[in-house]
Amino acid sequence: MRRAYCLLDVFTETPLAGNPLAVVLDGDGLDDARMQAIAREFNLPETVFVFAPRDSVNTAALRIFTPGRELPFAGHPTIGAAALVAHLRAPQMLSAQDLRLVLEEQVGDVVCVARHRRGQALAASFTLPRLPQELAPAPSVEEIAARLGLAPADIGFGDHRPVVYSAGTDFVFAPLASAEALARADPDVGRWGADNGPAIYCYTPGDDGVDYRARMFASGWGIREDPATGSAAAAFAGIVMRFAPPGDGERTLVIAQGVEMGRPSRIALSLDVENGALSAATIGGSAVLVAEGTIDL
Repeated sequence: MRRAYCLLDVFTETPLAGNPLAVVLDGDGLDDARMQAIAREFNLPETVFVFAPRDSVNTAALRIFTPGRELPFAGHPTIGAAALVAHLRAPQMLSAQDLRLVLEEQVGDVVCVARHRRGQALAASFTLPRLPQELAPAPSVEEIAARLGLAPADIGFGDHRPVVYSAGTDFVFAPLASAEALARADPDVGRWGADNGPAIYCYTPGDDGVDYRARMFASGWGIREDPATGSAAAAFAGIVMRFAPPGDGERTLVIAQGVEMGRPSRIALSLDVENGALSAATIGGSAVLVAEGTIDL
């Protein structure tokens, strides 16, 4: 069967930057093994398969695969799929107004808003389907440093210390003392994410309009390094509330990722804080359509 697919770069307004994504537009009839094999064939950080929704009031259902495993939730496939589906199904309407979509993922229904204005890239945002939660204790500073090829003194800044959080996908969050330490982190030292365990998300304070710089390593998922990780940014809302809580109201943070890979990405993380607690959060970014084709399966 011939199936259409698109390739997009997500969390960027510039082609050949950001995080590449393959979207197979008709997943009907594909079993788990075949979808995993297709994801290995594309060999991108993630490949998303679009299905008819289980609930007819929703827009579509998604299955998300890295080259090594399926994920219950991921940010850049959600952003890319939402922007693309809106663009393909209702281009004229999308050019005039923002469109609301509901995408069914294993984590639950994800509410998205797609946007496309003349002269601008496609864009989308989604509300976190679940708020971040802290999980099991993080590895020790010494273990994290050894597995990243760093010194223990490189781990931590201010009140920030390593923790494990999830907003649907699990990550070890490792604060690093400087951008120089972030650049030195070596993803080949340890197989982060092996055996379906958490990947590691390293971060440090940013500058020049960027609130944080980040890198994400998940060789155990088949991803040596990810240029932009929306699901980690979603869980990062919990890190912000834990170590640098803003006051009540809305606050938008910009996270830069992929710089060391030559694929600069920008992720917008918006927090809604009420009475000192996180009540909602959204992830947003742009997406560029770079290629279209078919695959015979």
